Amino acid sequence: MSLSKPETPRKLLHTRSIRVQAYEREDGLMDLEAELVDFKGYDFHRIDGMINKAGEHVHDMTLRVTIDADYTIVDAQASYAAAPYGASCMAITPAYRDLVGMNLLKNFRRQVKERFARTAGCTHMTELSQVLPTAAVQANAGARRKQTAQDVPKRPFQLDGCHALSTDGSIALKYYPRWYTGRHDGEQNESVAAVSPDPSP
Repeated sequence: MSLSKPETPRKLLHTRSIRVQAYEREDGLMDLEAELVDFKGYDFHRIDGMINKAGEHVHDMTLRVTIDADYTIVDAQASYAAAPYGASCMAITPAYRDLVGMNLLKNFRRQVKERFARTAGCTHMTELSQVLPTAAVQANAGARRKQTAQDVPKRPFQLDGCHALSTDGSIALKYYPRWYTGRHDGEQNESVAAVSPDPSP
């Protein structure tokens, strides 16, 4: 379902784009490259007196992490193509090597906020890092679709992660009957039928 067209004329003020690409490596690891771009829909004067033209990037940054099969970061690199305070902003890039050793699925967002809080990091780079866990999970979704109930002895972690995947809901009943916790035909469903393909995109 698309948004309805606004009735009131509008002028573009700001655009923020975040893109994440995942790459499978020959060594069995995965690279995640996250990019954040900001620009304005109008010209404005920068603090140095220069004019930033409409559409000209105010922020343009990339964060690349390499993860292993357990979602642990084994390498990390931050870079900038554009930043409002130039070299002063870019000087923080070496600090993001400290992402190495963190696990994307184990309190990652909290650890990042603690390590890179305030002057210890870049607000936008830290914000960009927050999309990495879900991007990594989505990148591996294809592999999960190939798994059967016999391959997955433990409950899939995505269950109860959002309203659609509630374990007492219709999606769990249909696609994950082994872990369905609701009531069906008056009784607890205890089916151990093979798990159908993961419906997540």
